[in-house]
Amino acid sequence: MAENLSEHQVRSTLQAEIDSDEATVAARARRRHLMRRWRILGGQLLFAVVIIGGWQLFTDWGIVDDFFVGQPSGIVHQVVDWFQHGTEFGSIWTQIGVTMEEALLGFVYGVVGGVIFGVVLGQFRFLAEVLGPFIKIVNAVPRIVLGSIFVVMLGLGTPSKVLLASVLVFFAVFFNAFQGVREVDRIFISNARVLGASRWQITRHVILPSALTWITASLHVAFGFSIIGAIVGEVLGAQQGLGLLISSAQNHFNPDGVFGAMAIIAVITLVAEGLISLLERRLLSWRPPSPAETSAGV
Repeated sequence: MAENLSEHQVRSTLQAEIDSDEATVAARARRRHLMRRWRILGGQLLFAVVIIGGWQLFTDWGIVDDFFVGQPSGIVHQVVDWFQHGTEFGSIWTQIGVTMEEALLGFVYGVVGGVIFGVVLGQFRFLAEVLGPFIKIVNAVPRIVLGSIFVVMLGLGTPSKVLLASVLVFFAVFFNAFQGVREVDRIFISNARVLGASRWQITRHVILPSALTWITASLHVAFGFSIIGAIVGEVLGAQQGLGLLISSAQNHFNPDGVFGAMAIIAVITLVAEGLISLLERRLLSWRPPSPAETSAGV
């Protein structure tokens, strides 16, 4: 009995030491990861200070003409003025809301269309080979031409911007979804067929989860394209929106206004990028962490 108790104590002690070592390693990895994040943030802030500070100094000293590139202080003044007194086309919040509505609608329509076409053509090789040349031809058409055509067809309102944004988003998502479906392990599909799964069940439980990494990766680029589509459409012709602000500022030789609108767009895009990253983590929570994430303590 004494020997068994002693052996139990030894095992308990060893297990406690192992747990303690694992906790120490995990805590050390978390500290390394946190320190790395702080170093990256510090480097980004330093880079921003150098760029913006250099821009301000060079224009103050007359080395660079602020008539063409504006000044950071002038841009800040312009943005503050817009938020305090509005723009010549109405409240700045209205301009932001119009552009965001066009971009979000274009993003949703483009993503849905790209995923559906990508998944379908990825599974039917004959259909993909028939439609492939036509898709490449449409993708090769300059978007600025399509934007002009959409404005003529649908007018200066929201539909023409949404359609242009949808076209830009569609191709970014389509090619990723198509390639993601093609990369699915055929052994999994064959095993599912052997087990009696229908085509819809294979698509839902095997193909879509496998291609989800490709599709979510394309969303980061796709949202940027939806913003570009909305802005380009508004520059070509609109009654409201941030693109109209940029076009108006450009026509009045006001570079601070152009860069001010671009700064607002950059902030919106960064916020959207963060939300898409959260969505990506939620959708891919089932995926085991990569070796890089594990070593970083994520």
